[in-house]
Amino acid sequence: MYRIDSERVIGERSNLLYGHFMEHFHRQIYDGIYDVKHPLADKDGFRKDVVDAMKKIKVPIIRWPGGCFVSSYHWKKAVGEKRTPFFDKAWRVEDPNSFGTDEFIKMCKAIGCEPYICTNAGTGTAEEMSDWVEYCNLETEGEYAKWRIANGYEEPHKVRYWSIGNENYGGWEIGAKDAKEWGRLVLESAKMMKHVDPTIELSAAAIADVDWNMNLLQNCGTRLDWISLHKYWNLMPEENDFATYEESMAYTNDLDTEIRKVRGLLSALGLEKDIKIAYDEWNLRGWHHPGVHSVKQAVNKEDYILPRDKNDRNQDYTMADAVFTACFLNTLNRNCDIVKMANFAPIVNTRGCIYTWEGGIVLRSTYHVFDLYVNYLGEEILDMWNPESPKQMAVKHKAGHMETVDVLDVLATRKRDENIIAVAAINKSAMEEVSLEMSFTNDDRIGEYRICTVNGPDVNSYNDVNLNQVQLTEGTWQRMDEKDISIPLQPHSVNVIQFKYN
Repeated sequence: MYRIDSERVIGERSNLLYGHFMEHFHRQIYDGIYDVKHPLADKDGFRKDVVDAMKKIKVPIIRWPGGCFVSSYHWKKAVGEKRTPFFDKAWRVEDPNSFGTDEFIKMCKAIGCEPYICTNAGTGTAEEMSDWVEYCNLETEGEYAKWRIANGYEEPHKVRYWSIGNENYGGWEIGAKDAKEWGRLVLESAKMMKHVDPTIELSAAAIADVDWNMNLLQNCGTRLDWISLHKYWNLMPEENDFATYEESMAYTNDLDTEIRKVRGLLSALGLEKDIKIAYDEWNLRGWHHPGVHSVKQAVNKEDYILPRDKNDRNQDYTMADAVFTACFLNTLNRNCDIVKMANFAPIVNTRGCIYTWEGGIVLRSTYHVFDLYVNYLGEEILDMWNPESPKQMAVKHKAGHMETVDVLDVLATRKRDENIIAVAAINKSAMEEVSLEMSFTNDDRIGEYRICTVNGPDVNSYNDVNLNQVQLTEGTWQRMDEKDISIPLQPHSVNVIQFKYN
């Protein structure tokens, strides 16, 4: 029996937890949201159907332009009338540079979200990063603010969120650094960027590693507002080998590992109240891009570019993705005191929530999870506990061993403005309906409840062009006369149960 104390608020999640990410990889930007020749494009070249879909899930923030792409990206070549195409050494394709800083800001305004710019800390310099802040945020002072005005943007873009670098700790990243190099570069970059605009909030690429973070935090802890984490559980860079539903459930035992480690480091250094965690790139599935980040590079485009189309096979994004995504969102909410931003990677195409094709869009299973959480769940996290041992099941990990996982993942929240208690309840079982038993310990005012569910006929259900197997179903309000209630949860389902006061 899960017990909810509606009088005890244990935290308030930031709306930035439901953020997203876009990179210049495959069809995310070009032939994705930005397609100037498409009949559904607006005057600025943005697909109106994609923008509307983003508005529906109230995208709060988008991180751009990368990702690995940013570590050889020079922003100055992608503003103004004269755009210089360049060869993107990260993904080994030519980028036309027609989508740059100003287009990104326009896109964010069309969606109604905050822009979050990730800077080039690979081949770039502290000066180049601070020049970017000048271009975006200064009113009239200096060369770059004047350049922005000359490009037709008299008012500053007012970009609040900035990240120094991407995954510069990794050997796959262009311009990778060791821990000492990284601490020094971040220090100088942060110094210059905040000299331009002291109001910006800065993050820096990190990993749940003691040496890396100690060097970073000891050098720069007083100058950072965020520390950035990334994770893909089902990595598939060389082989497009999808974890099954059962294997994906095994990954749910490893949702808060990095958060706990980084929280501990911040606490040990006395920085847990000053620096927040931005989980600013995450997804169950890693991207498929063979022969690029390997030591031995693929030579023929058929071997390293064409295989990227496998990222856009809609039949691969099933209820496994939906259930895992919901479990991670529950984890983020439970850690809302220190995790204040997260960015699902990406939002369009590749492994994203939204798939674009010539005739429209497909809303994949993960899109409906964001719809459910953003529009039906609350922002206040309530105290919830289960004095009994949780129901568990054995699942096979992709590595071959067996693991035991909890069948249910449950989170209690309140929508403050609507005075509704909303409980996120995930049933991970592939085949078994499970009853969720709840009791409200200090509340006799609840009069009605309803269940809103994301699900499909089976674990392999998916959405595609002219196929909608996974949907969000909004239940009808029902009377609730007792403080205790038992609610059946469908197999492999993501649910929000809303309780309304009389």
